[in-house]
Amino acid sequence: MEPSIKLTFKRKFIAGLIIIIPVAISLFILIQLFKIIDSLLSPVFEYILGKHIAGLGFIAAVGIVFIVGVISTNVVGKKLIDQIERLFFLKIPIFKSLYSSLKQLVDAFSPENKTSFQKFVVVEYPQSGSFVFGFQTKECILKAEQGEKKLLAVYIPTNNLYLGEVVLFDEDKVIHTNIPIQEGIKIILSGGIAAPQIIRGEK
Repeated sequence: MEPSIKLTFKRKFIAGLIIIIPVAISLFILIQLFKIIDSLLSPVFEYILGKHIAGLGFIAAVGIVFIVGVISTNVVGKKLIDQIERLFFLKIPIFKSLYSSLKQLVDAFSPENKTSFQKFVVVEYPQSGSFVFGFQTKECILKAEQGEKKLLAVYIPTNNLYLGEVVLFDEDKVIHTNIPIQEGIKIILSGGIAAPQIIRGEK
């Protein structure tokens, strides 16, 4: 009976860890993020109010982000932000390159962007018999002496999600799936764990 009790305890303990570890890590990240953001703006309010109020900096940061979001989603606000980008952010050489790259990266994964990732696909890559997930981003026409050929640009993440390579495939070599883009991102971030048992191809 003893081995059975030990084995049962071990299994239950591991099952508990599987539940607790993601929760603990998520809470730790959120707490650290809260502390960092709060520490950036708290001194301003401490100077104005003459005392420290924990969490006020974080609340202010959330409010600022929300206000920027409201401004950026209307026509006048969008034009204003575009002007600020052109006059300030895109004028400094080094900052321009960094800002433009980060903005394109963030925009690509934004649910508001309907043009960056068109389909979550499966392709045979980098060798025959090996299949990988990717995101179709563009349709291209290759003009050569032999004629024209339609190619599909597929972004294949190679380091989690934010680094990868773009590969051009023949149209018939790309398998479109029934998986939405947001679900595809979850699959990549989970290392494939979130992938469904059955992946259905679409034309």
